[in-house]
Amino acid sequence: MTGAIWNLLLALAWVVLGGDFSGVNLVVGLVFGYITLVLLEPQVEALKGYPARVPRIIRFIGFFIKELVQANLRVAFDILTPPWHMQPGVIAMPLKARTELEITMVANLISLTPGTLSLDVSDDRKVLYIHAMFLDNEEELRRNLEEMERRALELFR
Repeated sequence: MTGAIWNLLLALAWVVLGGDFSGVNLVVGLVFGYITLVLLEPQVEALKGYPARVPRIIRFIGFFIKELVQANLRVAFDILTPPWHMQPGVIAMPLKARTELEITMVANLISLTPGTLSLDVSDDRKVLYIHAMFLDNEEELRRNLEEMERRALELFR
């Protein structure tokens, strides 16, 4: 978290010192700030692991956008075609997430994806109950949700 704050502060300094208050200039400042923090990481203990985390975040954003588009297209197709193909149901997914933050993040990412909704977490925090619109292939759905959880946990661990 410290690295992200430093990166943002360096980007803001870049924007202010350059006098160009545009989004593109902010992105350029973020890139230069990231390069600076990569170079400083060996000397600053608080920055350990930050340079490796940024590419994981970018990969996760790309993965989540792909999942989001696919789920939206599937729901839209089902709505627009006369015979509905949905087979709703509830599944119990064992969680690898342990902390409250991790569980909340995974549950929210699942709920943000069209066609799935996080319903509840078991009392022992080991199972997440999920309602799915398309439960025709439970194993594929479970694999997709576990992949999303694995990628989300990479961001925190």
